[in-house]
Amino acid sequence: MRAPFPARSRRAERGLTLIEISIALGIAAVLFAAVVMGVGALTGAKAKVSATELAGVIRSLYDTAALTGKTCRLVFELPPAKSEEPVRYRAECAESGVTTSRDREAALKDENKARDDEKRLGKNERRNFSQSGSGGAPNLQDLIEQEQSRVEQAARFSEYTGEEVAPRELADGVSLSVWTRQQKTAVESGVAYLYFFPQGYTEKAQVYVRQGDNVWTLAISPLTGKVNIVAEELEVPRT
Repeated sequence: MRAPFPARSRRAERGLTLIEISIALGIAAVLFAAVVMGVGALTGAKAKVSATELAGVIRSLYDTAALTGKTCRLVFELPPAKSEEPVRYRAECAESGVTTSRDREAALKDENKARDDEKRLGKNERRNFSQSGSGGAPNLQDLIEQEQSRVEQAARFSEYTGEEVAPRELADGVSLSVWTRQQKTAVESGVAYLYFFPQGYTEKAQVYVRQGDNVWTLAISPLTGKVNIVAEELEVPRT
């Protein structure tokens, strides 16, 4: 008369075991996803991908400058260390071959100051300031300024829109710094440039891509444009 009870108990135990297995599998899947994301962060996976993409852009822009006879450059916009803004970079080319300043650190300091001043001044205020001069026929100073403007226009850089060097934005948690031969230290915030010249050479440079404690160094050869990616932070060469 007591035979049915053990069978019912076994069915209940079997059903409870399946539920526990389902829950356990769900928990395991969540933990596995967390481990994969954690390992990616620990190994600097995002930084490695960013470094590889940047190496391809550098090579493409090197070829572009050599084929078009124009001076081109990569423009890096580097946010402050504690900023949540991402690192951005884009390509620009001038209308012809132009030279660069030998004192890059001073030039970057002046340009960063000019960029800050430009943000503080509204477009209308700048326009009113530029048009506040006296009317009538142009004087000698006006002619000098016009000639200077013409020369600056010829050397002005404009955005290069080639698909292979489209503007990019680095992933969250990835930072970047840039050193070139004209600098004593790497630029970590503000604007930084890497130039490519129509004669078929670029600047001796090192670009550091960081994610946490992981650093990838892009060492750029000036004569060939070849980029060597090293999974460590190389020292800045002594110039």
